[in-house]
Amino acid sequence: MALTDEIAEVNPEALLADGLEAALVGVTVNHHHPFVAVYDAAKCVQVLMERDGMTEEEAEEFLEFNTYGAFVGENGPLFVRFA
Repeated sequence: MALTDEIAEVNPEALLADGLEAALVGVTVNHHHPFVAVYDAAKCVQVLMERDGMTEEEAEEFLEFNTYGAFVGENGPLFVRFA
């Protein structure tokens, strides 16, 4: 089963980040919050650098302003920075 299908099955209201499919890494599993899509923040930066020709700094700034800070409701995706 594709990850997007799994997300849709556990939460049909879950929102995905358009254009960042390559950075989708999972789904949350907490039972006290809605199940939502999880993205790797570093992979999001890579997608923007490769796809849109942004520098790393431009990609980080774009994501901070347009993606990470955008509240789209409780079904919005989460972005994770791995250590």
